[in-house]
Amino acid sequence: MATTVVMPQMGYDMQEGTLVRWLKRDGEEVKRGESIAEIETDKAVVEMEAYASGVVLKTVVEEGSTVPVGQAIAFIGTPGEPLPDTAQAPETPAESDTGAEATAMPEEAAPSGPAASSQVKASPMARRLAEEKGIDLTQVAGTGPGGRITRDDVMAHDPGAATTTPEAPPPTDEAPTTAEAENVPLSRMRQAIARRTAQSKREAPHFYVAADVDMTLAMTMRQQLNDALAGAARVSVNDLIVKACALTLVKFPTFNATFQGDHLRMNPAINVSIAVAVEQGLLVLSLGDCRDRSLADISKVTRGAVERAQSGVLREEDYTGGTFSISNMGMFDVDSFSAIIYPPQAAVLAVGTVRKQPVVRDDQITIAQIMKATLSTDHRVADGAQAAQFLVEVKRVLENPVSLLV
Repeated sequence: MATTVVMPQMGYDMQEGTLVRWLKRDGEEVKRGESIAEIETDKAVVEMEAYASGVVLKTVVEEGSTVPVGQAIAFIGTPGEPLPDTAQAPETPAESDTGAEATAMPEEAAPSGPAASSQVKASPMARRLAEEKGIDLTQVAGTGPGGRITRDDVMAHDPGAATTTPEAPPPTDEAPTTAEAENVPLSRMRQAIARRTAQSKREAPHFYVAADVDMTLAMTMRQQLNDALAGAARVSVNDLIVKACALTLVKFPTFNATFQGDHLRMNPAINVSIAVAVEQGLLVLSLGDCRDRSLADISKVTRGAVERAQSGVLREEDYTGGTFSISNMGMFDVDSFSAIIYPPQAAVLAVGTVRKQPVVRDDQITIAQIMKATLSTDHRVADGAQAAQFLVEVKRVLENPVSLLV
């Protein structure tokens, strides 16, 4: 029996997705776990993996179409295998406030100017980027298949080449009028960030505990590791924090859980998420199975996920399954801050820069490398004493970094 491939839910509140590009066509062989299509969510373009092996019998959704989560988009099976009765192209949904494209007007009634951009062949990400930058797609040369405009085409376009400088208005004796406020539309990513953060603060009662972490020994060990790696995957401060949190979550599994109304769902895997700033906003990337990864492996996995995020195309595992988050603003020279919990997780650790400062040890003033850490916790999942114990354990591991190598 043919396997039905449906629009996956790549995110906690994803309701629909746009099929950007088929990576496998009708009649082509595909293996389980192989990328079959690129799906655009509110925040990123994600490579969708096939969950069955065989031949692509039929794709029923065209590139550029936006369909609900769970709707059939293709069928995989053996050559000549009959298709289910539902194997037909779905109707294109009506335009909504999530950014679905409107139906093109007849050619004889084609408008000019910005309205004509909706009829240009362009990827959804290219359309969104053009809208954010105020670029008329009719003035952009497409380099994709069949002249389709890609994200790179929009980035490379010089809007000044297609515009003219307006003439200055004639002088007037009238007093200048007060400038009116400008309405700047939000990108889909910014709308998603606004929706999720508002939901988190509305539904999850946040509380915060903070501590100073002495990173002196950890920074020394990190330098020694990077010297030994000799050009291979270098370990960052954030990699140390990810590993320390993974080890602590083993001892305090409540902070790896999800609130489910009348019970907690205890997640078996420790998938640490990291917040990454990209051009369009903020992404939360998931690093799977951090409990059993070495520091070098965490560094490699993190670097790959960040590179894919910055290029605009993620894998499904980069985007889903996170159970605990870390938000690091140390690279911005920020001392401390409090982060908002990423639904449906129970906690997030916010860390600032590692800074040399005087400390008192054995009644003597000395210099240490201190990092401020703040844990945001969902009070429905844990109480203050538990949060304090969790943060103190993270502090203990980082201040005795040899445990990160065991």
